[in-house]
Amino acid sequence: MVADLSQLVKAYDVRGVVPDQWDEALAELFGAAFVQVTDADAIVIGHDMRPSSPGLADAFARGATARGADVTLIGLCSTDQLYYASGALDLPGAMFTASHNPARYNGIKMCRAGAAPVGQDTGLTEIRALVEQWSEHGAPATTATAPGTVTERDSLTDYAAHLLGLVDLAGIRPLKVVVDAGNGMGGHTVPTVFAGLPLDLVPMYFELDGTFPNHEANPLDPKNIVDLQARVLAEGADLGLAFDGDADRCFVVDERGEGVSPSAITALVAARELARNGGKGTVIHNLITSWSVPEVVRENGGTPVRTRVGHSFIKAEMAEHGAIFGGEHSAHYYFRDFWNADTGMLAALHVLAALGGQEGPLSGLVDQYDRYAGSGEINSTVTDQAGRLAAIKAAYGERDDVTLDELDGLTATNADWWFNLRASNTEPLLRLNVEARDEKTMAAVRDEVLALVRA
Repeated sequence: MVADLSQLVKAYDVRGVVPDQWDEALAELFGAAFVQVTDADAIVIGHDMRPSSPGLADAFARGATARGADVTLIGLCSTDQLYYASGALDLPGAMFTASHNPARYNGIKMCRAGAAPVGQDTGLTEIRALVEQWSEHGAPATTATAPGTVTERDSLTDYAAHLLGLVDLAGIRPLKVVVDAGNGMGGHTVPTVFAGLPLDLVPMYFELDGTFPNHEANPLDPKNIVDLQARVLAEGADLGLAFDGDADRCFVVDERGEGVSPSAITALVAARELARNGGKGTVIHNLITSWSVPEVVRENGGTPVRTRVGHSFIKAEMAEHGAIFGGEHSAHYYFRDFWNADTGMLAALHVLAALGGQEGPLSGLVDQYDRYAGSGEINSTVTDQAGRLAAIKAAYGERDDVTLDELDGLTATNADWWFNLRASNTEPLLRLNVEARDEKTMAAVRDEVLALVRA
C-alpha cells in the first residue's frame, strides 16, 4: 500500500507518532530518498534521547548506504550540534528528533551540506514523493557500484570549541547559572560547552530521558519554566537558562525569576554581533518580533530585514542578504558564523558574556532592549480561518490610521500598536500577536481583535 505522508511531512521537517504514523521501514526509505534528492555521496546523522531515535537513525543510515552514500554517525547530539557537523564536514545531514513534542513522537530535520535547510521548497517535497512512490514496492535498484560505509565520530568537543571561539568570555565575572535541560539534549551539551568557564552551574533535569518525566521540554510554554524560575530565586542565581528537547532553542530567566522576551535577547545579541562586525551588517527578524529589534539594529549601525515566521524563511534570507544574525520570537537564533543555522547555545553564551562583562543584574541589562508591551502568542480555535482573516482585514482596512500587509497572515500597524494574525499550518488555529507602546493600549487592541476572531 502506498504510504500517505500528508500528516507526517511538514513545511520544514518530518514529524509524527511512532509507530502509528511512521517506523523504521519508512525511515529507511527516507534515507534512500534523501541521498537521491541531495545527490550526496556522504552524509552525517545524529539523534536525540527519545527511545525510538537510535533505531530510526540506523534505519535511515541503511537506506543511505544502500544508495552508495558513506555515513558518519555522530550519535547523541543536539540539533545545532548536527548543524555544526554538517557545516564543519561540509556534508548533508539528518537529525532524528521531535524537539519538544511528547515522547511518542519523532521526526527528521534534514539539511544540505553546510547546514543549508531542506524544506518544502528546497527538496522535502521531492523526498516525500519518492518515499510515497517507493513505499509500495521498495526503492528501485541503485546505480551505485557498492554500498556506502558507516563510521562513528564524536563531534561534541569540536562543537563546543567552535562556539566558544565565536564569543569572548575571557574576563567575565563569576556567574551563578541554573540550567533546566528538561531531560533533553542540553543535559548532553551544556557540561562540555560550559566546562572551564567561571560559572557556578546548577543543573536541573540533565538526565537524558525521552519520556520527559519532569515537564514538557518546551520552554516557551510558561508552565514548563516554573521549576526553573523557583530554582533561580532559591539559589540566588544571576540567571536561568531553559533548553527545549533537542537543545536548539534557549529561553532566558532573569535574577528575579522572570522570563526575558526572546525579542529582547534578539536585540541584545544583534547589538553584540554588530559590534563584533564593526557596526555594520544585516540582521534578520521575523514579523512578530518586537519593534525593539529593528530599532536596536539601526541604533547600532545595522540594517534590519523583516521576514516571515519559520526557520527555512529566516535561513534563506540570511543567505540572500549575507546577514550576520537572525532572531525569532520563538527563541530560535541564527548566526552567519554558524552556517546561518540556529543555535540557542551560542545565544546563551552571548547572554553570559554580556551579563558577565558588567556589574548590573540581567533585568537591568535587558531593560534597554525590552521597550514595549507585548501580548505573547494567543491561539484561537477557528473553523473558518480564511473567513475570519478576511473579516478582520475588512474591519481594519477601512481605518485611515492603520496600514495592512500580508507578508505572513495579516499585519495591521498603527503609530502606537501593531498586531499580526496568522493561520496555523497544521491545526485549525489563528495565532495572534499584539504589541503596543503601553500595556493598556496593548490590552485594548488584543481584546478588540480577539472579539472579532472569536465572533
